[in-house]
Amino acid sequence: MSTKGKLIVLAAFVKNDDGELVPAFDPRQVDSEDRAKRDAQLIADHYAGVVAWSREADPSIGEYGPPTIIFHSGEIPELE
Repeated sequence: MSTKGKLIVLAAFVKNDDGELVPAFDPRQVDSEDRAKRDAQLIADHYAGVVAWSREADPSIGEYGPPTIIFHSGEIPELE
């Protein structure tokens, strides 16, 4: 029996010495889309880019839907 849920993630990026975007910290799983958006807005001024996104997920069978951006600011890499 599969138990689909929603994966909600917050990630931030900085530019390295070569000007490439790299993660500022490990992506953080967040409890709700509202919380992800609030947290992303709070840190947006401190990073080259910030994104909060969600996707339907059933980790028990390795099934993940396409990502939906909840909030983004600045430069972010393409989501997979």
